[in-house]
Amino acid sequence: MGCFLTNSSVGKKVVMSLTGFALVFFILFHMSMNLTMLFSPEGYNMICEFLGANWYALVATVGLAALVVIHFVYAFILNLDNYRARGKQRYAVTVKEKGVSWASKNMLVLGIIVVLGLGLHLVHFWSKMQLVEIMGHHASVVGEYGNVAATNGAALMAITFSNWINVALYLVWFVALWFHLTHGVWSMFQSVGAANDKWYPRLKFASNVVSTLILLGFAAVAIYCFVQTQTNPEIINEYIALEQKELLLFV
Repeated sequence: MGCFLTNSSVGKKVVMSLTGFALVFFILFHMSMNLTMLFSPEGYNMICEFLGANWYALVATVGLAALVVIHFVYAFILNLDNYRARGKQRYAVTVKEKGVSWASKNMLVLGIIVVLGLGLHLVHFWSKMQLVEIMGHHASVVGEYGNVAATNGAALMAITFSNWINVALYLVWFVALWFHLTHGVWSMFQSVGAANDKWYPRLKFASNVVSTLILLGFAAVAIYCFVQTQTNPEIINEYIALEQKELLLFV
């Protein structure tokens, strides 16, 4: 089984499909969690506290990191195999293939953009939240705003997306993720033999719907925070104050 998953092209695609399937479910969960910010910053902070440095959250974080690494490594290996298989033909001038989407031909590039966006996300949020708690602290210094509680995701969200450059970078990330998913969601079913002439159009439609919902969900939160902070600059301090009293208990 191990040789099948590592040595055969089909086995590698199965690994890509299974890890991709799990990652899509996580992305949907993360998007749903973020949407709470639009309706209840307090509720969003409660979720952040629940998903802090608790043992179950740490186990999930390690598992998620493993999924990302495996998915990216196998994607690189498959692209390298395809590159080698083409041989001298890769230098030949070819016409555009019908039915082949731009996303399908640029999955590795899109994947790299997605990973870079993930790194940005880790710097802006994970390093100031779960990592802070893992290191035994309860807050981190965030620029001019001073100490912000590690569980105060609402404040960190508002601070991050009050900067238009951050908003622009995240929107590029979300669009790259959309392209990546429009091809990846249906192709993972194809890789395990679930896509035929009957189901292909349905899976393609479903992948576009899921990818678009993810794009709109994440983008809505970033744009909402940007507009809110521009129209009401004091909102960041109001969010910080949500958990200021709890933070004083640890001082």
